Amino acid sequence: MGNRLYYGDNLDVLREHVRDESVDLVYLDPPFNSNTGYNLLFASAASSRVEASIEAFDDTWTWSEASRNAMLDIDGGSNRTLQVMMRAMHDALGDSPLMAYLAMMAVRLVELHRVLKGTGSLYLHCDPTASHYLKLVLDAVFGAENYQAEIIWRRTNSRSTSGKWPRLHDTIFHYSRTSAAIFHAQTTLGEVAKVPHTLITGADGRKYNTFELTGAGRTKEGESGKPWRNFDPDRMGRHWGYSHTQLDEWAAGGLIHFPAKNGFPRRRAEEPFDPNNRLITVGDVWSDIDRLNQTAKERLGYPTQKPRALLERIIAASSNPGDVVLDPFCGCGTAVDAAQKLGRQWIGIDVTHIAIGMIENRMREGHDGIVFDTIGVPKDLASAERLAADDPHQFQQWVSWQVGGYPRDKKGGDKGVDGWFNYLAQGSKIETGVISVKAGDSVNPTMVRDLGRVMQRDRHRFGLFIMKALPTRGMREEAASHPTIETEFGRFPALQIVTLAELMHGHRPKLPPLISPVKKAARVETRKSHQPGAQGSLL
Repeated sequence: MGNRLYYGDNLDVLREHVRDESVDLVYLDPPFNSNTGYNLLFASAASSRVEASIEAFDDTWTWSEASRNAMLDIDGGSNRTLQVMMRAMHDALGDSPLMAYLAMMAVRLVELHRVLKGTGSLYLHCDPTASHYLKLVLDAVFGAENYQAEIIWRRTNSRSTSGKWPRLHDTIFHYSRTSAAIFHAQTTLGEVAKVPHTLITGADGRKYNTFELTGAGRTKEGESGKPWRNFDPDRMGRHWGYSHTQLDEWAAGGLIHFPAKNGFPRRRAEEPFDPNNRLITVGDVWSDIDRLNQTAKERLGYPTQKPRALLERIIAASSNPGDVVLDPFCGCGTAVDAAQKLGRQWIGIDVTHIAIGMIENRMREGHDGIVFDTIGVPKDLASAERLAADDPHQFQQWVSWQVGGYPRDKKGGDKGVDGWFNYLAQGSKIETGVISVKAGDSVNPTMVRDLGRVMQRDRHRFGLFIMKALPTRGMREEAASHPTIETEFGRFPALQIVTLAELMHGHRPKLPPLISPVKKAARVETRKSHQPGAQGSLL
């Protein structure tokens, strides 16, 4: 099948490009604005307070035509349980941002259920703000009988939040397509600080673990209820779990620990206790994987980035090498990165060029010789011009990535700035230049002059003016009026105009060496095979 990265609405991509029962594992971490006041999520669509809180995910947070279409899709489907559930929720919540979110999620979960194989699983990552509603939707789509677990990820030990109880965890719901889903129990190292209370110090001064020699309940027949070396288990309502002969052999070998005062003998382990090799089975509370701090080597700068260890555990538990892993809300690509590392195939989908550009960089920098297709991004001048016409904001993001810069991630209020680029200046100092992108055909010298004013205002030595249309003579003259900057790497025009046609034909601005604005991904060793039950190091 091959690894694929899609730019576009995941609902459209799923319907047009992903076949029925072709995916082994789905992980999704959909956007949810947990910083929005909880009560605000129940406000009507006409509330100005709601509109003021919406910034990044317009379609997700406003009850709109997209929300109504999602409900119509559900009504027109064959899942009667989901239809009843969503109508009841709509009656209770009205045309609120929360209902818009649930409608958006429900129609996508239907598609994710469709593409999963019978042996497949879905893991939905969310926070407690709407987890109870999402669980009802998941029950309706997958069937309550296919609910597997509600995993609590304790992602931090403390959190600077308002409210009476600072939130320390996220929720991850695990559902399977059928009862035949793949699952490999995971083991991990126990926390070094939490050593067993049954440890004793041996004659050699080293610590050893100990184990029970008795079992619950009395016995009237045989030697298991009789005293051994003056220790009578019957007095405690218990019996020996081993024969007296076996106990004698262990005692002769120094493998029985006799208490100095009260208590009963215990069998001593043959090898010294090593907390670094203490494997435990992973349950549904994960406290051994911390969120990425600001200095983590893995961190790329994406605000909602999850640690790779979290995704490795999920992928190792519910898939086999060679299986297909799908992340429909790809973000900065942690799921596909972990899938590649563990020898799985993968499909990633995201609706912003910021995410797509970051994932492309991450996968190529982190995995030697990786091959994957990026679908939905401009491949030629015609498709680039279509993007400029259809979605100027996403066009600005895409173009900024193409010139080695970093785009603004929010619409509006740019004050003439659509992106930035970092470059190496004198004395290995990193400085920032500014990017202005014009997606329309109506351009004039004033726009170039405005970019020059931004450069002067914010003290940027370099600026790029990138445009779909051809520049006028006056625009080129305005750009040429700016000085040439002398650097240790040569002389470069301070303000440069680059057309879309030049960009698509490989022309790049003449600038000092550029520094990626995103932290470079560390090299990852791809595992050709992976022991199903062992996750390995989480560090």
